[in-house]
Amino acid sequence: MQYKLIACEVFFREVCLAAALTQHTVDIEFTPKDAHDESAVLRKLIQDGIERTEASDVSYDAVLLGYGLCGNSTAGLYARSLPIVIPRAHDCCTLFLGSKQEFREHFSENPSRPFSSTGYMERGESSRREASMESVLGLDKTFDEYAAMYGEDNARYIIQTLHPEIQWSDDNHVVFIEIPETAHLGFAARCRKDAEAEGRGFRLLEGDMRLIHGLVSGDWNSEDYLVVSPGQEIVPRYDWEEIVASETPDRR
Repeated sequence: MQYKLIACEVFFREVCLAAALTQHTVDIEFTPKDAHDESAVLRKLIQDGIERTEASDVSYDAVLLGYGLCGNSTAGLYARSLPIVIPRAHDCCTLFLGSKQEFREHFSENPSRPFSSTGYMERGESSRREASMESVLGLDKTFDEYAAMYGEDNARYIIQTLHPEIQWSDDNHVVFIEIPETAHLGFAARCRKDAEAEGRGFRLLEGDMRLIHGLVSGDWNSEDYLVVSPGQEIVPRYDWEEIVASETPDRR
């Protein structure tokens, strides 16, 4: 199989390692880390990459996305002639941890806790991700905005049912997710030093490349990945399990 992988550059080392180990041929395109700051900007970068892939002379079998929902940045992405595969993840943090269950365990009650990784520290201007759970889950819109997107009943469900589950707190710790394969680079120690200089605590979590390996190996079980058929688009699900789904839009 031959795949086109479009991914955030924070996964540069992990993606390149996984691509080197898979039996499939994987061509890779990275987007800048700081593009996450504006969901519309990142969405356009990814969509442009998808369209370039479809227009390419290479006969790709699928477009792989190295992102999560990422504050709705991947919502609305589509391909006309190729399937799209995306992990069921709220944010890149899930991909570093290796599962949506680990993400929920460590971050659901600590939405403002900043985290970092090797890719975050060595690329871009900022050394850590400082995102609130509101933007991570796509819960940072008003009722009217949700109603325009999904209808009033769905908007009411999002605001009244999902929103109260978030525990708004910040324990003033910085989390570093350390991938074993890149631990020798020493970025965890640098992150600890920076956190302590700011008067913050530090916590080390062990990461796992499981989701990244599965993405490039074609092991797309429905629990961890969404496969979007050609002609469909990615739509968000504001929950902890499905996270993303697909539907056929009316593009008339």
